[in-house]
Amino acid sequence: MHPTSAIEAVLTVATDPVAPGLLAELLELPVETVEQMCTELAASYESEGRGFVLVRVAGGYRFQSAEGYAGYVERFVLDGVPQKLSAAALETLAVVAYKQPVSRSQVCAIRGVNADGVLRLLTARGYVQEVGRDSGPGQPVLFGTTRLFLERLGLDSLGDLPRLVEFVPPASTVEMLEQALRPDAR
Repeated sequence: MHPTSAIEAVLTVATDPVAPGLLAELLELPVETVEQMCTELAASYESEGRGFVLVRVAGGYRFQSAEGYAGYVERFVLDGVPQKLSAAALETLAVVAYKQPVSRSQVCAIRGVNADGVLRLLTARGYVQEVGRDSGPGQPVLFGTTRLFLERLGLDSLGDLPRLVEFVPPASTVEMLEQALRPDAR
């Protein structure tokens, strides 16, 4: 096995820049040798016109896409790959869809957990947007769904969302569950 191939293998699976000292430790080589090998690898990738480059950032080395291919990478990241949402994101999206316009604190109260990060994610992905401000104290931001949300769900309008009553059990079932789950029922 060749040491430069080992560097490539490690950097391929690394999620963060890998410090030259760590690479040297893994390869059992001096840091200066690893630095020289990385410099040579970077030069060879550049001279070959590869779609990726080896760069030194934040005190370590990592692979990243070559600058000339940014448009392709951007399209792939934004359009080419279906992005799955976590259960928390789907729950939050459902709350916004059915209760909009809704404030962050209302979403948190309905879900029973902090939803700040999930709302940021949904906003970044283009499913949720700020639609105004509440007239109440502090005038909190109100959120609503976007056209992209409707497009991805194949809906023409919010009126096409399934009615919530279709997902709520009848009152008799709820009452039976409450009785069965009471601690004093046994």
